[in-house]
Amino acid sequence: MKKIIIAVTALILLCSPVFAGGGLDGFLHDLNIQARADMNGFAMKVSTQFGVPLPRVQAVITTVDTPADAFMCFQLGEMSRKPHDTVTQVYQTHKGKGWGVIAKRLGIKPGSPEFHALKRGDFVLSGQPDEGFSKKKGKGKGKGHNK
Repeated sequence: MKKIIIAVTALILLCSPVFAGGGLDGFLHDLNIQARADMNGFAMKVSTQFGVPLPRVQAVITTVDTPADAFMCFQLGEMSRKPHDTVTQVYQTHKGKGWGVIAKRLGIKPGSPEFHALKRGDFVLSGQPDEGFSKKKGKGKGKGHNK
C-alpha cells in the first residue's frame, strides 16, 4: 500500500505544471530560477524586450512578489495595451486570485488569443524587442476576409 501511495504521489508531482515545465506555472517557475541566477541580466532583458527604462523595471521588481511577476506585469501591459503601472496596481489588488483574473480585469477576454497564450504560458524572455501581441492584432485573415 505504501508503494502505491508513493508512486501516485510521484506521478502527481511529475505531472504538475511546475515540475513538468508546462503551462504558465512552469514558465513562471523557470523564469524565477533564471532571474535569481542573474537578476541584473533579467532586469536588462525585460527592459529591452518591453522598451521600459531599466530603473523602472527594477522598481517594479521590488514591488511584486517574484521576478516572474514583474515580467508578467510588463507582458500583460503589452497584451492589454495598458501602462505597466496600471497592470501593477491590478496585480497588487488581485494577485491572490491568479493571472487569469488579472488578465480579465485588464480587459483580456477569455477565449481570445492573448488569454489562450496566457494559459499556455506561451511567452519568452528573449531580451529582444519584438512585435508582441498588441502589434500582431489585425494582421491575419480571419473569417469573412478575402471574399
